[in-house]
Amino acid sequence: MSTPNRIETKFQSLRTANQCGFIAYITAGDPSLEATVSLVATLEKSGVDIIELGIPFSDPLADGATIQAASSRALAAGASVGGVLDAVKKIRTTSQIPIVLFTYLNPVYVYGFDKFHADASAAGADGVLILDLPPDEAARNAELMKSHSLLAIRLIAPTTPPDRMELIAKSAEGFIYYVSREGVTGEQTSLSTSIGSQVREIKSHTNLPIAVGFGISTPEQAAEVAQDCDAVVVGSAIVRRIGDFGTHPDLNSEIAAFTSPIARAIKQTH
Repeated sequence: MSTPNRIETKFQSLRTANQCGFIAYITAGDPSLEATVSLVATLEKSGVDIIELGIPFSDPLADGATIQAASSRALAAGASVGGVLDAVKKIRTTSQIPIVLFTYLNPVYVYGFDKFHADASAAGADGVLILDLPPDEAARNAELMKSHSLLAIRLIAPTTPPDRMELIAKSAEGFIYYVSREGVTGEQTSLSTSIGSQVREIKSHTNLPIAVGFGISTPEQAAEVAQDCDAVVVGSAIVRRIGDFGTHPDLNSEIAAFTSPIARAIKQTH
């Protein structure tokens, strides 16, 4: 790559400032693609450092009821892979916030794997996280290794053994997303007690930043997790509120009111 990727640049600036990052996940197209463009601007103003933009899919196996419902709403509203990429282009007319496309292999494969990566890169996306494409499987298929300028973000779970962590870490770019508990996405009343030790184990295999997500939904939880990692991911809690307010005229102000305290809690930790 001739120029630094926005994700890498953001983590460098966070490191320089001795701050933990805030990554927000939203489902693109919920309640509409136009609203998604506006919501990204709102999240950025609220203190979010990186956006994970979920491409809606009819069978999101890793997602709980909240994000499944958001995907259904987005698809019903006419969202498509091409439409999501167009939304990224619109975001790029006013913002340089790093964007990770969060997706499953099926929509990407149907769109055309290489075409997707080329078009997503051209639209202004910075990374892609394909939930159901393990790195060893990608390595067996040359067509699945073409990423253009997109960084390949990888997942590590609590059940991932150290030797597999090593394999995943070697192929990861940008940052590693540590899924802090088993199961599907969704808000939780309590956090796993092994986050700190697991992050330290992952860091023994890589110099990449570690982002921790799955179940974080309050400023207190975010601050606790931020002590152990380089970025905190909040998804379902934001998506649920987008579902609650939908096309309500106060949607953006409600999302700002929810995310701003989380951002402050994360930033005050380091």
